[in-house]
Amino acid sequence: MAIDSLRQMTVEEYFAFDEASEYKNEYIDGEVIPMTGGTANHAEIMWNLGFALGLRLSGGDFHFYTSAMRVRVSPTRYLYPDFSIVCGEPELDENAINLFNPTLIAEVLSPATANRDRGFKRAQYQSIASLRAYLVIDQFKAHVEVDSRQDNIWQMQEYSGLDAILPLPALGCELPLAEIYARISF
Repeated sequence: MAIDSLRQMTVEEYFAFDEASEYKNEYIDGEVIPMTGGTANHAEIMWNLGFALGLRLSGGDFHFYTSAMRVRVSPTRYLYPDFSIVCGEPELDENAINLFNPTLIAEVLSPATANRDRGFKRAQYQSIASLRAYLVIDQFKAHVEVDSRQDNIWQMQEYSGLDAILPLPALGCELPLAEIYARISF
């Protein structure tokens, strides 16, 4: 499915539409944007990321969310990241559908979403006060971009190759790219 906007809706209309829809839809200032489907590599990478971080963070006060959790960027902007983590208590709406305070967000690039994930979504996520790290993960080669916030300044680092290790100070751990890309053939 191409990333095209549908029609203009209010936030309340969007919530009802998204809940009834067969596919997830993002919402930006009245426009509803259908989400694209994923690939086997995309799903495997998300599983690997969640598993590897889960092992490192088990026993801590961390909450892990898949792409089923919608993130509120602002009262008129709602996105579905591929993966998110909250350090501490999650702040959710009354229906536990919208997350307000992610600490880390990850997106896996696809040809249809790469520009949006690196541009528009990066800027949107960086506007969330609680966010400390944004990962952009390539599914066609071992390459991860990590945006980290320190003292309200965002810095981007790139890590390439299966021998590279991602430092994730927001979570107090490191993560080898070999674990993110386990069982992935390029």
